Amino acid sequence: MPIVEEVNAISEIPEALWQTLAPTPYPFLQRGFLQALEDSHSVSASTGWKPRHLLVKDGATLLAFLPMYEKSHSYGEYVFDWAWADAYQRHGFPYYPKLVTAIPFTPVAGPRWLLQPGVDPKEILTLLLNKISEISDAERISGWHVLFPDDSVVSALSKQPLIERNACQYRWHNAGYNSFDDFLAVLSSRKRKNLRKERRDVQAQGFTFHTVAGKDMTPELWQHFYRFYQSTYMIRGMQGYLTPSFFTLIQEGIPDSFFLVFAELDQTLVAGAIFFTGEDTLYGRYWGCDADYMNLHFETCYYQGIDYCINNNITVFDAGAQGEHKLKRGFYPVITKSFHQIAHSGFAEAIASFCYEEKDHVSTYAQEAETLLPYKKDH
Repeated sequence: MPIVEEVNAISEIPEALWQTLAPTPYPFLQRGFLQALEDSHSVSASTGWKPRHLLVKDGATLLAFLPMYEKSHSYGEYVFDWAWADAYQRHGFPYYPKLVTAIPFTPVAGPRWLLQPGVDPKEILTLLLNKISEISDAERISGWHVLFPDDSVVSALSKQPLIERNACQYRWHNAGYNSFDDFLAVLSSRKRKNLRKERRDVQAQGFTFHTVAGKDMTPELWQHFYRFYQSTYMIRGMQGYLTPSFFTLIQEGIPDSFFLVFAELDQTLVAGAIFFTGEDTLYGRYWGCDADYMNLHFETCYYQGIDYCINNNITVFDAGAQGEHKLKRGFYPVITKSFHQIAHSGFAEAIASFCYEEKDHVSTYAQEAETLLPYKKDH
């Protein structure tokens, strides 16, 4: 008879038990990534991300793993529910703590659980939902939120009495291009000229680029990259969520699942970006630079990524959340989903109504956004 257990750290799961699960090509559910978040103290109770992962076990076999965190705030999620929290507070109810199934600081779609091949997802989900309800009732938790699930998880969750919320991101699709020029050829003349000009501007400033595989990163290169990473947040008067040791820990844990692109000017590193690789998707994650250079962000984070996808036959490039400027660079609007279980019936009804109305707005926006794409009409 399967049972559901809670663990408060990835390190509490015996390696032999973890190995009974089929490996996943999705980098953000690999043990080395999740454990790096915890071992680096980027994710912990003190940062508002208390691990409360669920295991479905049948004897010595791990049937399923569900990453879950108890949250005391809504930072680092990118499905914005601050208005919900404010409404709770105005009515004298606590919104926090809440439970979140997501990849911390990583708003990219993907599987939100790991399942043993051959198990029934419906049966596993029933067991998990019962455990989550038990935890929520015992500890007066306001709800459970599943952020950025992929289609397989959406299919399972949509059959449950959960509130669905839609949003919009942008992704580039590789149509079997042989080169960047092949990609440019399907753009309208004016848009093609704009992209070429942006790349020429970067070249004219004297920048050169080089790619470093995750396993080949040195302590000196990590120091440079962490400076770039923090600079992105410092502009907004913030600190980055990830600590320096997170990056060196993923080098130990998943060295073949990421690479970095560095920009160099006058033999000095001035910018860098990190990319993660999945089965058929490239994920652009963190970037930063020492100063504001013309079009350097577009080249480092977008065009270098597109080049990589073309050269390595990768189908999809997910360059990160938000950013309407991606549209005119060939990134399509894509609807993303989240699912929400709200314990308080009155708030659940109000939130469901809000999400229903918001869904129409998101759909309309995505349709209008498509009109801004740079492709020729016959593409």
